[in-house]
Amino acid sequence: MTQLTLGRVTADRDRLRRLLQDYGVYLGVAVLLLVNVAFTPHFLSAENFRTQAVQVAPVLIVALGMALAIGTEGVDLSVGSVMALATSLVSLYLGYGPWIALLVAVAGGLVVGLANGSLIAFVGVQPIVATLALMVAGRGLALVLLPQLKQVHDPGMAALGSGAVLGVPYLVLIAAGLALLTAFVVRRTTFGRQLLALGDSRPAARLAGLPVRRVLILVYAASGAFAAVAGVLATARLTASDPTSLGTLMELSAITAVVVGGTPLSGGRVRIGGTVAGAVLIQLLTATLIKHDLPPSWTQIAQAVVIVLAVYAARERGKR
Repeated sequence: MTQLTLGRVTADRDRLRRLLQDYGVYLGVAVLLLVNVAFTPHFLSAENFRTQAVQVAPVLIVALGMALAIGTEGVDLSVGSVMALATSLVSLYLGYGPWIALLVAVAGGLVVGLANGSLIAFVGVQPIVATLALMVAGRGLALVLLPQLKQVHDPGMAALGSGAVLGVPYLVLIAAGLALLTAFVVRRTTFGRQLLALGDSRPAARLAGLPVRRVLILVYAASGAFAAVAGVLATARLTASDPTSLGTLMELSAITAVVVGGTPLSGGRVRIGGTVAGAVLIQLLTATLIKHDLPPSWTQIAQAVVIVLAVYAARERGKR
């Protein structure tokens, strides 16, 4: 084999690897869909698609906020605890009406996000450390406010959890709207360009005069707010507040969705479409294993494999 031929083979291999890294998530979704169509009874029913879409909505919403944090070369480990805090606040303030409860819950998520952002931007704490601290504190506060599961009996919350427009559930519409909004912010606004520049090189962003601290605070505030919205929607769907389990391991699912979707852990890039596909991939994988009567342990193992592959893919992207 000549040197020229060897070079072409290497170039083709690198091109194929990049395509798989950038678009492999869509291939994974397509493969899982085909497998389920072939082997899962009643998979193509409208009710099944509705169920899958409703279940993926909270994961997607949390992943959108996580994508912004990872885009700045950070991470937000507190999102699961924010969901738990949001469900506790909803239960406590539901007596004032569902809208008041929703606003208080989102405000709680904003406060946690602002605390994360302030620790990172002003104190200089590493994102993984700052958000880990709020992850522990947030779950603890949620349990102090609501020590155990509590049923939610409110027509407004019930309508939010089970209502639909033209057959499309409210939860799906909200998740889709937030995805479109996040994509617009990242691609079309000055804030989005500043976010990507910060993730690409924070020292260079500072030298260029970009408002690094403000961007970081807004990013983590948005992540906290998105997680709180996801907590409210999950509460409405389940018609119960359970801070002991709601949001557990959600941070891992969100990180996996973001990284599998093509957003590198090294920052400087945010792929919202890939994040949506990553969230769908995780939901389809979990649903496939459950529908074929595999124990929960196998579901956890499969998700762990996806996480390892996602991190490996992100490492390869960081080399480019």
